Order: sequence, then C-alpha cells, then structure tokens
Amino acid sequence: MKQDEDKLSYIDDFQEILQSEVYVDLERLRILARHGVPNQLRSEVWKYLLGVQQADRSKELSLSKARREEYEQMDKEDVEIAKRIRGEVLRYQRRVSEVLQEKEYVNSFVNIILAYLNSNRDVEYNPSFVSLVAPFIYVMDTECDAYFCFERIMQALDEEVEIHDWSTSWLQNLLSKEMRFENLVRLWDCYFAMSDPLSFHPFVCLSILLSVKEAVEDLEQSEIRTMLHRLPLLNMEMIIADAYNFKHETIERQMNENGEV
Repeated sequence: MKQDEDKLSYIDDFQEILQSEVYVDLERLRILARHGVPNQLRSEVWKYLLGVQQADRSKELSLSKARREEYEQMDKEDVEIAKRIRGEVLRYQRRVSEVLQEKEYVNSFVNIILAYLNSNRDVEYNPSFVSLVAPFIYVMDTECDAYFCFERIMQALDEEVEIHDWSTSWLQNLLSKEMRFENLVRLWDCYFAMSDPLSFHPFVCLSILLSVKEAVEDLEQSEIRTMLHRLPLLNMEMIIADAYNFKHETIERQMNENGEV
C-alpha cells in the first residue's frame, strides 16, 4: 500500500509540472526524470527534455502544428534503403520480442529513417539507426513526435565513428543495440534529463562492465562477446548510482592531480 501511495505521489509530481498553463519548469522536470519517468508520461516528458516541445506553452499548439506539417512534407522515399531498413527491423523485432512486434511499426521505422536521411544527405544509412529510433517509436504517441526526438538524439551523436566492435557500439549507440528494452528506456530517462549525457555515458558503460564482471569470468571469449552484445536484465538504479559515483570520483581525482584541492 505504501509503495502504491509513493508511486501515485511521484506521478502527481510530474503531472503538476506538466499541467502548468504558462511555463513547464524544466529544471524540476530534469531532477525528477533522473529517477525514472512513469510509463504513461514518458512521451510528454521526453519531448520537453529533448527540446522538441518548448517550455513556454504560449505557442505550443502552433509549434505542434508546424512540426506535423513539416514532417508530412518530408521525402520518405528510397526503395533500396527501405528494403534494408525493413530487414533490420525484422531482426530487431525478433530480438526484442516483448515490444514493437505489430506490423504497423515497420512502416514507422522506414518513414522516420528515410525522412532523416533525405533531410540530411551527407549522412549514410546505418543499421544502428533502427535500434536508436525504436525507443521513440515505442514511447511517442505519434510518428511525427518520434521523428523529431530521433532527430534530436542524432544531432548529439557523431556519426563519423565507424562501428567495428562491441566497445565502439556501446559508446556510439548509447547501448540501444545491446541493452534490454526496459533497461534502455530507464537509462534514457536519465540521459535526457542531463545537459551533456554523452559525458556521463562512459561511466555508465564502466558501471555495466563491473556489474557483469563475475558473470563473464568463467565464459569463453566468444561467449563473452555474445553477452556484451546482448546484455542481461540489469538493475538500472544500481548501474546509474554507481556511474554517478565513478564520475564524482574521477572529477575529485582530477582536481587533486591539478592541485585544486
């Protein structure tokens, strides 16, 4: 009963911020989001955290309409790449069987990725786009919102890095290919609440490696690689807390080495 009351209170805290008629307090929203976002509110919260939705609500309706019109007019055609996307989506759906299995989702993957590629001609298609866009397709209420959230995260990533091994993939794709889906959206709650999530990401990777250390010690090399490509279900509260500690310890050590303390 106490746990249910705490959960309702937590949801109420989010709703109080989101229901503001004039201005959404982004700082309060970020503080709450770092501890996880309720499933039923994640769509709205992520849009604010990623800057797709503006904190000033005076032009909310007009901006939403402009986004819809812009997305509708985007070129979403490329037969060859669409075929490659569909193939990758089918592989992805087999891997995350608990979500995103409905057929209509496939078209959303194709539309969003092609809209992005055709709007950014210098970017080449990469299969990792499927796992990066998947959380937005699952979380967002509309394909349009999923596109603009995906666009935001792509702007934050450096697509020049070649994907050769598991470590590069971990760092480049924000663990979207390797992590269990429920773990991933919880992690991204935390990331989107940060001003610079990419600087925190390596500490999360370190935290994960330490958490699975005992599990991989008795495995063969090929088995270890398989585990690192398909991570088991993780305790994300512990992973994130340890990552914060690692970052804090690193900053303290750097300050000591620089003679600032």
